[in-house]
Amino acid sequence: MKSIISLKDVDVNYDFTLDTPNYYDNYWKNEMGSGNDDPDTYSKKLKTYHKLIWSKKLPNGEYLNLDYGKNGKYLIWKDFSFVSDSITASFRYANNTQFMHKVIETIPNYKEFILDYVHRSYTIGGSIIFPKRSLGVNPARGINKYICDRFDLTLECIRKYYLNEESPLYSVLIKDKEFFDLFVNFKGYIDYFFLNDLVTEDYKEVKFIIGNGDFEKNPMPKTVEDYIKYINGQLEFVKLRNERIKEYIKNIK
Repeated sequence: MKSIISLKDVDVNYDFTLDTPNYYDNYWKNEMGSGNDDPDTYSKKLKTYHKLIWSKKLPNGEYLNLDYGKNGKYLIWKDFSFVSDSITASFRYANNTQFMHKVIETIPNYKEFILDYVHRSYTIGGSIIFPKRSLGVNPARGINKYICDRFDLTLECIRKYYLNEESPLYSVLIKDKEFFDLFVNFKGYIDYFFLNDLVTEDYKEVKFIIGNGDFEKNPMPKTVEDYIKYINGQLEFVKLRNERIKEYIKNIK
């Protein structure tokens, strides 16, 4: 697969569901709404954007030069194989149906609400790459009962990792030590992936969208009010991250 665009052609507002085959087919087959093929796997434009944006100088002085993988590999560099991961979550899971019924009953025009969320969250600001590994960061943060796919809590685990502190994902993160060493420290990781709006200016704390980051069991929103707050908080972060990526591209010579 060859890139047919340059970094300057990247549109930070492009919705990757639009070039994901069959994504909206029978979308409302259940009342919560559910896409089909995953943009993280099937959007060719998302893969190209990842390749273009993250191929740059690393904090450790090396240059990350991503290439398209073969035989099922997404993106590669040296001995690393990477996957795309959405960093937003709407908690529309089968085991969360009872709570989502309350959301559906409470939010006027629920379908419009969800589709707006999908269109805005599936932009480049809502996506990142992680090393591919069986039960690596990507799948582990989704199934861990103390993380439940929340990226703010994932980022707190990464912050603690760089301090050599325990967290619900420490045993997973340590397996990718070679990857995290590329960024030297937490600040290097944050700056490289334009995640600044989810941490304090001194990089010492993560800004949690809801809750206090204490890794409580099942940290998903428990009230409709918190659900709306979390959805809106994610979308605001994606918007700000898109702006940072756009500014980075604008300044590339």
